[in-house]
Amino acid sequence: MNQGVGQSERQEDLTILVCQESDLHDGQMKEVTVEDQKVLLVRTKGQYSAVGGRCTHYNAPLIIGTLVGDRVRCPIHGACFNVKTGDIEDYPGLDCLPTYKVKVQDGNVYVSVDKKSLKLTKRMKEMCTVKPDVKHIILLVGGGPASLVCAETLRQNCYQGRIIIVTKDNLPPFDKPKLSKAMNVESSSILLRQHDFYQQHGIEMWTGKEVVSVNLADKVVKMSDGTSQRYDQLLISTGCRACPLRCPGSDLKGVHLLQSYADAKEIHASSLGKRAVVIGASFIGMEAASYLSDKAASVTLVGPTKYPFQKSLGPEIGKMTMEMLEEKKVKFVMNNKVTEIRGEDGKVKEVVLADGTVLEADVVVAGIGAIPNSDFLTGSNVAVDSRKAVIVDKFMRTNVADVFSAGDVASFPLTIRGDQRVNIGHWQMSHAHGRVAALNMLNKPTTIESVPFFWSALAGKSIRYAGYGEGYTEIIIKGKLEERKFVALYIKDGVVVAAASMGMEPAVSRVADLLDQGRAITKTQAQSEDLSWLGI
Repeated sequence: MNQGVGQSERQEDLTILVCQESDLHDGQMKEVTVEDQKVLLVRTKGQYSAVGGRCTHYNAPLIIGTLVGDRVRCPIHGACFNVKTGDIEDYPGLDCLPTYKVKVQDGNVYVSVDKKSLKLTKRMKEMCTVKPDVKHIILLVGGGPASLVCAETLRQNCYQGRIIIVTKDNLPPFDKPKLSKAMNVESSSILLRQHDFYQQHGIEMWTGKEVVSVNLADKVVKMSDGTSQRYDQLLISTGCRACPLRCPGSDLKGVHLLQSYADAKEIHASSLGKRAVVIGASFIGMEAASYLSDKAASVTLVGPTKYPFQKSLGPEIGKMTMEMLEEKKVKFVMNNKVTEIRGEDGKVKEVVLADGTVLEADVVVAGIGAIPNSDFLTGSNVAVDSRKAVIVDKFMRTNVADVFSAGDVASFPLTIRGDQRVNIGHWQMSHAHGRVAALNMLNKPTTIESVPFFWSALAGKSIRYAGYGEGYTEIIIKGKLEERKFVALYIKDGVVVAAASMGMEPAVSRVADLLDQGRAITKTQAQSEDLSWLGI
């Protein structure tokens, strides 16, 4: 019985005996090594397949992920791959897995790898490029993953018109979640694609340009430099911006918002050996405080609640994360807020709190929320919600023909919550939006079905989260918070709506799979001592 081999092995193939046929049962995976390459061997419905063993996002081992049907989900950040084709099916990340030939003979399972591609750990889908005689323009406004995945999906599906990505950033699309976790990185190391990629695939990348208005009737956008650009189809994927501080002194030198690569570099450089005050106790604020804890002379975090993450993750996990950072010498001033920032010679000197506390400061970093970047739509007919997020349907279409929206700026129907309209600022979801928008631009009807998945890095540990927990009424915690090894299951209306974990992979990926399948996880199941359903 041969599988995946249309002919006898070529001379340049390296064929290795990896296991006995009886070693794997349906629904099981095994990591095998071919030369130095990690290969994931999978058996589904009596058939064997082999793909690259490392996630193409951050190289996590897929063997500790979850397998449902023909799809493996990464345990770290939730990316999903088809184990037959290697294709990426959910995000984050851009590339597919390499695939390998499998042969079963006399009860033995062999994997064959082309020696020329032995070192390849990821595979880019084939893409066409632009044809000058195709007079059609798709304009993607915003330089995040939604625009990039949209552009790549268009080219993967043989769209040969012009694709223009316009971004006010000075960099092409980059790995933005890293900015609050590793501020002092070189820009070249965080680019999602290198510069030559865009030229090779005929994707025009206009950096340092901001769209300031759109004329829907004429299908023209106007840029901040006074130039205009016509389009046939438009994607609004402008993301969100950081909420500004509104207290006196917020314009002093040394007061920062973390939005761009330049912001991250400036915060890092200006904090070395200095007194830093971080305002905000959610993900950006906590990650910034964690990063600066061993670089600044002191770090003080000011938050409005008793514990960090109190609303999103709950007080118990919030208390644990606070203790983690306190061990790193971060000082917390909670149940408080900033009323004034005072300076000297135009530079920040101290931060005044509502209870009268005065904190000495050389650097202030604010992470107090985000605002959708939709101001340029003012006066147009594009519908927005009360927060100014752009309203779309499950096809990422706005209320205006040929205008789509994706990513953090969009408010969309979430399948796992009965199509409740949500605005979710997750890196993974922006990728998924971009793909769905592209397919619908090409009249290939596709709905957004992804389960939200995100992560945070604090003091050398990672928190993973899947689902949508807003409005939860109870948290069931498995494991031990004091050991920083736990799974938290968020309950609403008697079922699990979200999960968070630390050090207990692949539990969150397993919950994401169950939510994706539409399978209800009852409160009774969540309370059970048997955790085998979580894969742990």
